[in-house]
Amino acid sequence: MAEQTVTAPDATAPTPGDGGVRVTPRTTGPWATPRGRRRYFLVLGSLAGLALLIAYGLLAWQNPLPVGSAGFWRIAKLRATSLVIIIVVAFCQATATVAFHTVTNNRIITPSIMGFESLYRVVQTGAVFLFGIAGATMVQGLGQFIGQVAVMVAFSALLYGWLLTGKYANLHIMLLVGIILGGGLGSLATFMQRMLTPTEFDVLTARLIGSISNADATYLGFSVPLVAVAGGLVWLGARRLNVVALGREASVNLGLEHRRYLIVVLLLVSVLMAVSTSLVGPMTFFGFLVAMVSYQLSDTHDHRFTFPMAWLTGIVTLGGAYFVLKNIFYAQGAVGIIIEIVGGTFFLVYVLRKGRL
Repeated sequence: MAEQTVTAPDATAPTPGDGGVRVTPRTTGPWATPRGRRRYFLVLGSLAGLALLIAYGLLAWQNPLPVGSAGFWRIAKLRATSLVIIIVVAFCQATATVAFHTVTNNRIITPSIMGFESLYRVVQTGAVFLFGIAGATMVQGLGQFIGQVAVMVAFSALLYGWLLTGKYANLHIMLLVGIILGGGLGSLATFMQRMLTPTEFDVLTARLIGSISNADATYLGFSVPLVAVAGGLVWLGARRLNVVALGREASVNLGLEHRRYLIVVLLLVSVLMAVSTSLVGPMTFFGFLVAMVSYQLSDTHDHRFTFPMAWLTGIVTLGGAYFVLKNIFYAQGAVGIIIEIVGGTFFLVYVLRKGRL
């Protein structure tokens, strides 16, 4: 539907001197007023500029060779892997979380609590538990990476297919079962960790903390096309997500096959989360932090505009944290920890402010 501008009287703002009322222009599009539209593109442009600045900083900061020289680009190429990983992870987490919030009609829960990260911990911990320190290398490599992604997607497909199409088809039951399974898998991983030697536990811990350095450049050849397809399908369905956000009854009345589309979106979300978790490790609150900030910045119900805002917010957040910790504090391995602390604090503040889940 094309955006149209209409006017509505604002009785709270009388025009000085003539006793009349001031007419406030409003639109039928994604924003209530033209001012909201201008604000959106101003913020989006600012985030894009900041993202480009961070990208340049990651490639050029402390690069000893002149900018533009062959040696400069040779060093920048070595650093480009981290930049691509940041872009991919930000896209996965932002797109998956926003879409998940919409289909579940709940902005508190995130895809991370549905068992993806717990399953990742079980796989990593189980390898070290069974094979010792050598097990940490046995789960590395392109084949093992594809296997982890396949296991996570299969896990979610069974969960969604069983709980959304069976006798007790109910979204809330699915969420509850997913949380319980995630907690059970997490407890299993913790039990195995208690049985490890201190050396094995130290090796394992490095894999269980979300970090850009966990990723391998060889994974990107598989990850980028898969993420592009899954995320592209979610973005192409932005208008349908707008309908889903109205609720089940409204979407069915508007001709949308609600349950079928729900399963499709959840499967695409599982692909994005599986790739992100297998690539860099668990980041429980990163998606929540990015999604909630993007809702405030975009100030629109239209997913066509929320998705780009969320992606750029994720790049600025993750890329900025990585740049500062790597080049100022020399602790790039702590990026996941800092993100979790900030995201967890933001989560608590949001819940306490809302006063309910």
